[in-house]
Amino acid sequence: MKTIGLVGGMSWESSAEYYRLLNELVRERLGGLHSARCVLYSVDFAEIERLQVAGEWEAAGGVLAGAAKGVEAAGADLVLICTNTMHKVAEQVQAALSVPLLHLADATAAAVLRSGVRRVGLLGTAFTMEQDFYRERLASHGLDVLVPDADGRALVHRVIYEELCLGAVHEASRAGYQNVIEDLVREGAEGVILGCTEIELLIGQEHSPVPVFPTTRLHAEAAVAAALGDGRHEAAAAP
Repeated sequence: MKTIGLVGGMSWESSAEYYRLLNELVRERLGGLHSARCVLYSVDFAEIERLQVAGEWEAAGGVLAGAAKGVEAAGADLVLICTNTMHKVAEQVQAALSVPLLHLADATAAAVLRSGVRRVGLLGTAFTMEQDFYRERLASHGLDVLVPDADGRALVHRVIYEELCLGAVHEASRAGYQNVIEDLVREGAEGVILGCTEIELLIGQEHSPVPVFPTTRLHAEAAVAAALGDGRHEAAAAP
């Protein structure tokens, strides 16, 4: 079993989900008392969020690159950035590594394509929904990506930072997300990517009329497959 390196803390709420999922998935695959070989570097999200808002992405990338080098030095054979938004700096992080970076958008796109969906809605932070780095990565796999309107994007972003990253899950916010999903379906979305690792704390398949693609779980599944040598999932390095 290869060792999985996790660059987490963005937020720690979803990093805890990564840790749980990796261990559960390895146990399911290998049975008994098996668990995942992994190392975690958890950053201070307040520092990263400040850099995001200020648009200081290179500085934020430097923080994550340093964390990634730390998990590689600790024995990681592949590395995951445990957040969708910070894949904006995936190339910078990969450049600091000599082991593969398993890109979250690639793992997600592969799952969407396997399901037969081609036109997909994307929920995430405003950075993820509005900037090109993530949507274009998905589109490079042949997906047609839709995002909510301005009001929908504002709602989705606010709930992530003001509630989910703080561990707060509210029914009113779930209803708001369901309305945004329904709007995307009316626009032609055949499925919805939960493109922020915290959204899975709020939305499950039972809350959507179309398939949802939970990026935290999909990333963890791809990592376990790569760690156990499953040829169906290759550790896709950022370009």
